[in-house]
Amino acid sequence: MRLNKFLKSAAIAAGSAILFSSAIAADITGAGATFPYPIYAKWAEEYKKASGNGLNYQSIGSGGGIKQIKAKTVDFGASDMPLKAEDLDAAGLMQFPAVMGGVVPIVNLEGITPGQLKLTGQVVADIYLGKITKWNAPEIAALNPGVKLPTDDITVVHRADGSGTSFLFTDYLSKVNPDFKAQVGAGTAVKWPTGVGGKGNEGVAANVQRIKNSIGYVEYAYAKKNKMSHTQLKNRDGQFVQPDDETFKAAAAGADWAKTPGFAVILTDQAGKTSWPITGASFILMHKNQVDTAKGKEVVKFFDWAYKNGGAMAAELDYVAMPSAVVKLVEEGWKAQLKDASGKALW
Repeated sequence: MRLNKFLKSAAIAAGSAILFSSAIAADITGAGATFPYPIYAKWAEEYKKASGNGLNYQSIGSGGGIKQIKAKTVDFGASDMPLKAEDLDAAGLMQFPAVMGGVVPIVNLEGITPGQLKLTGQVVADIYLGKITKWNAPEIAALNPGVKLPTDDITVVHRADGSGTSFLFTDYLSKVNPDFKAQVGAGTAVKWPTGVGGKGNEGVAANVQRIKNSIGYVEYAYAKKNKMSHTQLKNRDGQFVQPDDETFKAAAAGADWAKTPGFAVILTDQAGKTSWPITGASFILMHKNQVDTAKGKEVVKFFDWAYKNGGAMAAELDYVAMPSAVVKLVEEGWKAQLKDASGKALW
């Protein structure tokens, strides 16, 4: 109930924006990933109450966020696909993780309840390759004995925009299905062999809701908000698991943030009996040299506040807050990498 109440008030829709602005100069702008939009909306609402400072976040997809921060049209960008160290250096950017969550397959099948249908990464990949075209195909039926599956064709729904959610989804499928890796591969924007596109997590959710016998993929909060039927997935340890904050935490448990340049940790297909296989972090991108010192400081203040005060809000929406050890590493990165207009440490 709390989730539904909040998400209705957040008014998630294609091209969504958080608009908690005031007249002061320190209001900040961001753009990018739709994956973390629900929690950024909640944090922005509460941060404005606490500080009086506003946030305008455009939920346009990770690809758009990367383009906008590189063009310096926003104060920060957000992407669910971490940039490599060489790309960060070339653009003069710092990258740090803000929150973690999970991507889930969703289906629109009559009589199928949330979490009932079991799938494997191999099968999901073959569906998205157009190799498995019927819901009662032997590969699906074998995973779901006793479940009444329709004889209808499968309609595949995928992202139409540059998307970090797509990156996590395709990265996972590439790890578990060699044919998918060879024919499609991992990326924010790929050439899909079949299906219809939707803009943002919002657009994919809307299309799956509208089209009977369809399958798509979204961040878990969108599936819950829309009361959609997510699937179970078989993880690397051979266990069928449900998505929630505990299985996302399990997937992140072995991550080595300290030794990964740019914090570019990818959490798909992680070991562990309770690990959700399509888990990922959402990353923030900032220019190392801040031309507008006030705006730069306010971005850091916002995420510092979110780290310290936003954990319970994240859990309520089935995201996972960054561990304190990672937050400490991020703070050290802020001090070392971010400079104000005069060249002094920003933080």
